[in-house]
Amino acid sequence: MSDTPRERQEEREDQQVLTLEAQLGAVTARVFQLEREVAALRGFSNVAPPVAAEIVAEPKVAATLVEKSVREEHSLESRVGSQWFNRIGIVAVLIGVAWFLKFAFDSHWVGALGRVLIGLGCGAALVAWSERFRAKGFAGFSYSLKGLGSGVLYLSLWSAVSMYHLISPGWGFAGMIAVTALNALVAWMQDAELLAVYALAGGFATPLLLSTGQNDEIFLFSYLVLMNAAMLTLLALKGWSRLLVLSFLGTAALFWGWYWNYYAASELGATALFLLLFFLLFAAATVLGRPRAQDDVARLLLSMGNALFGFLGFYAMLAGHGRSSDVELAWCAVGFGVFYLGLRRWMKSAATGGSVLADVHVAIAITFFTLAIPLAVHGHWVTVGWMVEGAALVWLATRMRSQLIPMLAAGALLLGLGSLAIDATVGQTQVVWNTRFLSFAVATAVMAFCARLARRAATPGDDTNWWNRFAPVGEVTAGLLVVIAGGLEIHTWWWMQPLAAAAESRDYLSAVKERGMAAQFTYSAWFLLASVVALVAGFRRRSALLRWEGLVLLAVTIVKVFVMDTSQLSQGYRIVSFLTLGVLLLGVSFAYQKDWLQLRSAD
Repeated sequence: MSDTPRERQEEREDQQVLTLEAQLGAVTARVFQLEREVAALRGFSNVAPPVAAEIVAEPKVAATLVEKSVREEHSLESRVGSQWFNRIGIVAVLIGVAWFLKFAFDSHWVGALGRVLIGLGCGAALVAWSERFRAKGFAGFSYSLKGLGSGVLYLSLWSAVSMYHLISPGWGFAGMIAVTALNALVAWMQDAELLAVYALAGGFATPLLLSTGQNDEIFLFSYLVLMNAAMLTLLALKGWSRLLVLSFLGTAALFWGWYWNYYAASELGATALFLLLFFLLFAAATVLGRPRAQDDVARLLLSMGNALFGFLGFYAMLAGHGRSSDVELAWCAVGFGVFYLGLRRWMKSAATGGSVLADVHVAIAITFFTLAIPLAVHGHWVTVGWMVEGAALVWLATRMRSQLIPMLAAGALLLGLGSLAIDATVGQTQVVWNTRFLSFAVATAVMAFCARLARRAATPGDDTNWWNRFAPVGEVTAGLLVVIAGGLEIHTWWWMQPLAAAAESRDYLSAVKERGMAAQFTYSAWFLLASVVALVAGFRRRSALLRWEGLVLLAVTIVKVFVMDTSQLSQGYRIVSFLTLGVLLLGVSFAYQKDWLQLRSAD
């Protein structure tokens, strides 16, 4: 049955409506795309997309158009046109105007006063003109013009003071401070971090532009304290991390520049006070304010940089001019460590700064404590101090859920073992009762203690657990230290004791040869004993590392007996060496053949 004319008419009307809806959806998506592009040119980035009711076209068509508009808005062409060309254009205009003014000045068209007034007028005009662009929505372009105008004002004031001497340095400094304060105020009112960065850069450039070449420490550092206090205020209110980084770099650069040119020992008190103020301001800045997730890395780096800046400053003032002893420098390092521990505890109680930053403060504190040890003591006491510190950190790590403390403990223990290696090179004349043996005894006890703590904190069957890996390494290290310490004491016993005076050289050489054979035999006996102890401990504790330590020592003994003892020992010594070694090897072979540990089934 055919459709009636009325039904055909309604069908045509429905098709027309669908066609109009599709066209309206395409137009809506296109308008949205144009709005995004205009917003990017004006410095805005958050333009709300059209509501669902506005997109009445088919869903697939509208979604495709909106997705296409977003891709185009983030394209390279958009960035080049709206951002890169903007900055390049400002630099080009500045260079062109500077060349024109230079040409006019060289041609004597304008006098000194006129030149300064032209510069001040142009700078003020650029700042005022920038507000017109901001009112029309071009915020990014407006901030760039403000930065350009502020730079022209700074240069004009500098030329009025340094080149033409039209005003005094005090008036020039006041003018630059006014420009900086105005930029900071506008940045706060307009919520413009970029403009605040411009203001801070100009503020740190002011002392350099108006430097008279004379030492004015109080004025310079007081100015820096005020600048950093203003930065801290903006950071607390707005959370602008770029201000923090720029302020730290500017303060450190000006401080060290002044230090290398003007510092004298008589200025220790004032300089130390200002350095302490700088350090405390930046330490507070890293934990206060409204930190953002993307600022974590900057705050972490700044915390470490500020710690280094503060300690090196005090160290340079105290040690560089002989005003302090190593003990006082050590107490200085301890003071820094206590400060960072207190700061970390405050952060935990106040729930601010983040757990990662708190752990970094712990690492900084432990670093200062580690540094204080070689400053306070010398020789073998450095080894003892670092090993005891490592044991304390291992004990602390077993009671805290932190991935950082175990790494710091391992670092302290490695430092102690490195210092122990240096102690081993120091010759001794007494057996056992010497500083070298004391260092080895403390290191062995510490490694055994740490291995015991690690065994208690380990998780059986969990190969990823840090303590499961540390425990056997600590046991093996303790065993190796015992072997090395015994070998060194054997060497001291045989070779550091004076030989009896002999009337004839033949008797003296015979005594040396006899002592050498006795020493070689003692070395072999000591290695055999150590290998037996390691193997027994490995079997009892079911530790593969300890068993391998014993096997390696046994292999070293085999090589020594067959290569060195055969050629150097007398007949009696050789017989005892080979018989002892043979019996021991048969015993070890029997133990493995019995498979007491069921190693074959495990394989």
